[in-house]
Amino acid sequence: MDQRLFPRFAAEIVGTALKDTPVVMITGPRQCGKTTLVRDLVANQREFITLDDDTVLAAARSDPTGMVRDLDRSTIDEVQRAPALLRAIKRSVDEDRRAGRFLLTGSANILALPQVSESLAGRMEIISLLPLSRAEIRGRKPGFLRAAFAGKINKPGETMIGGNLAEAVLTGGYPEMLRRKDSRRRHRWALDYVKAIVERDVREVADVEKLDQMPRLLRVLANHSGQLTNFTQMGGQIGFDDKTTRKYIGILEQLFLVRRVEPWFRNPLKRLVKTPKLHFLDSGLLSALLAITTERVSRDRSILGALLETFVFAEVLKQVSWSDESYALFHYRDKDQDEVDLVVEAGSGTLIGLEVKAGATVSADDFRGLRKLSAASSEDFKLGVVLYDGEQTLPFGDRFFAAPISCLWG
Repeated sequence: MDQRLFPRFAAEIVGTALKDTPVVMITGPRQCGKTTLVRDLVANQREFITLDDDTVLAAARSDPTGMVRDLDRSTIDEVQRAPALLRAIKRSVDEDRRAGRFLLTGSANILALPQVSESLAGRMEIISLLPLSRAEIRGRKPGFLRAAFAGKINKPGETMIGGNLAEAVLTGGYPEMLRRKDSRRRHRWALDYVKAIVERDVREVADVEKLDQMPRLLRVLANHSGQLTNFTQMGGQIGFDDKTTRKYIGILEQLFLVRRVEPWFRNPLKRLVKTPKLHFLDSGLLSALLAITTERVSRDRSILGALLETFVFAEVLKQVSWSDESYALFHYRDKDQDEVDLVVEAGSGTLIGLEVKAGATVSADDFRGLRKLSAASSEDFKLGVVLYDGEQTLPFGDRFFAAPISCLWG
């Protein structure tokens, strides 16, 4: 399965940015398709330099100014490996502000790296690229968010239920995972991928004293995906204190393996839990770390729950990254333990709530958290949806619906 067969919806955003911005950076996890996107987008129109080449990397680290001096309309791949290049690029751009001069890719959130002391603010646009979404695999841009903020549910796209849905969740969106039809081969690739990131990329973004504990920490986090973060408890399982656990999770966030989701609240509300949740950015990687297979899911459907929430989170996050609108993702939970898995808030302050359910049936009780979110946000609340493993869209009162998970890519 060649990822070139799939349209990347970020490509249009990158093309537009190159027309009016001197530096454009595409950030996202390794192996998600960044290099393929930039090669396909600009073909042979630009010089292509990759810092995954050890000789090129040594030159970039030794003389970043010299490397940048003679470049014009160039693509630099994996720029986080030589952060000093950004300072050289800044100086070059200050002298020549033509649009589209530098197209960069990075497999780490480079603006969070301590080595990057100078900002490219006003000179650079950053575009996120995540593993493939179901909509990209289908080849049709989804209208879910636009419809939801208009108070509507769009029609499902490529209805996927039961075993087919479980297979999509366990596979995730990495192109290399999609190529492998055998779940054991997918798991092997995923574990090798994580091992490579820990052994190489973690060293490059931070000074880590307990590198050998990173794989164990990842497995602990996998068992807490979709749950409220308790750094003391999570770190305690491998002998880390709270401060070390926070630092190491921050590194994994920089490398686009996990993401903290902050709680949604408004100041007058006193009964909300103000603790973030933790999500992996790909349900396929998560399933490999948890050793969850299709066979295990077929025997015990309940183990799909946390994976499914991660899958939905990632699908929505990808849609947010392509959107012309500004959205932020949160979760909701009050002290009565009523919760909403995902709150999507627009820049205007309007919001929708999404609750994820692995079952094929929905009851009125499944809307308890959504109704509390509606009451807390008043007129800003546009829609509350329980996404479930079914085929019908059903109303559960004004602005509340049960809807198939496949509505996400409709």
